Amino acid sequence: MKPLLSFTSLILLSFAVVLPFAAFTFILHGWSFSSDVPRHQPETMEYCNIFEGVWVYDEAARPLYGEEDCPYIYDQLKCQAYGRPDRGYQHWRWQPRGCSLPSFDASAVLEMLRGKRMMFVGDSVNHGQFFSMVCLLHRIIPWHAKSFQSNGSLSVFKAKDYNASIEFYWAPFLVESNSDNAVAHRIGERVILPWSIDFHARHWKGSHIIVFNTYLWWMNGASLKILRGEFEGDREVMEMVREDAYELALKSMVEWVEENMDPHNSRVFFTTMSPTHWRSREWGGDPNGNCFNQTTPIEDPTYWGEDSSKSMMRVVAEALSSTTVPITILNITQLSEYRKDAHPQIYKKQWTPPTTEQLANPKSYADCIHWCLPGLHDTWNELLYAKLLTP
Repeated sequence: MKPLLSFTSLILLSFAVVLPFAAFTFILHGWSFSSDVPRHQPETMEYCNIFEGVWVYDEAARPLYGEEDCPYIYDQLKCQAYGRPDRGYQHWRWQPRGCSLPSFDASAVLEMLRGKRMMFVGDSVNHGQFFSMVCLLHRIIPWHAKSFQSNGSLSVFKAKDYNASIEFYWAPFLVESNSDNAVAHRIGERVILPWSIDFHARHWKGSHIIVFNTYLWWMNGASLKILRGEFEGDREVMEMVREDAYELALKSMVEWVEENMDPHNSRVFFTTMSPTHWRSREWGGDPNGNCFNQTTPIEDPTYWGEDSSKSMMRVVAEALSSTTVPITILNITQLSEYRKDAHPQIYKKQWTPPTTEQLANPKSYADCIHWCLPGLHDTWNELLYAKLLTP
């Protein structure tokens, strides 16, 4: 085995000193969509960090739609349909300190998307945000004027009267890997090509709004298998430190964005890491528990889970801090850290039926990665909407 590579460690160390995690700020240049779309926010929003705040229980305004009212939700995110006994997770509203989020306006978003493509690119967590956006928009579109198709890695929702599409493309590492099959991607030894992005990116060309994410698939160990060359033919596989491989993949993404996205008529976003809640001891709960049976958010404002890697976050900040096409960070990590209650737990369609042993101990097969819909993903899209209103 070849030695681990670490050509960014010094950069990351120095970067950690000068840029705290919560201080990511990216200046956006001018862009133009339909002139009919609101181009402003409340004045207080200008000086407000919408990613810092508190969760407020709000039965009057939440949820923004009913699970039963959105036929597009993926079965792994349908928590009520699969027996979840509580609904409290649907009623929490994010309240930034010093301002309020603009109310999500589906009509304004559809006008913004008239004649355009919005694309979510990444893993199953981004897939959930895509379904949330579809659920938020489809309610005001007549049945004859909308369609939904899913074919392999690509899912497409169309609003026909607007000539608009909202799409999701499966690429868990963004770059090419041996885990790119949208269905059969449970592979024991994952191998990636961090320099190869066109394999996926050819499907993204022509998009006007792209929301990227990639994180959880990088977290299976401190190093990753990297392929030099191609999967077909001669192969040279080496190990690389996780942060270094992540940096290469993000640089490939940035290069593609700079070559293919026009900053005057497009927007690019990157959603930060989605936290997990595998160990309830982290928030002072059962030493042997996880997100199972959790029904309220974490109240400690300083809470930070062990699976959320600040070193990986610093790689994101470094890679995206100076680009010719601005990339806006959707910094959802801290606010999502509090939401131990919002996961599907055991209440979803299972890939395989639980065993007798699992049924005897439900927490053993709880899903503490993904998020129920309606729920947390809707807040992420409210934050996305607020940023889209910012020129």
